[in-house]
Amino acid sequence: MGRAAEILGVTPAFLRALGATGLVEPQRSDGGHRRYSRAQLRIAARARELVDRGTALEAASRIISLEDQLARAHERNAELSGPEAESGG
Repeated sequence: MGRAAEILGVTPAFLRALGATGLVEPQRSDGGHRRYSRAQLRIAARARELVDRGTALEAASRIISLEDQLARAHERNAELSGPEAESGG
């Protein structure tokens, strides 16, 4: 956790708070240490960006969740609107 916090420029308490919101749930090593994936670090960096702009952590978590849902919806829409849909087939 210390290394992840250092990479992001946040405190370990910030990462624990992200875990409490359910936004980032790291894996645990055999020794009980939190292990963050690159995707989780990107999410944490986005949360930090929002919090730095004055957004409450809980609101930042919700915003990130909604952004993720929107991205998935756009991907699904693109799949459904592929070449077959355009040709009517």
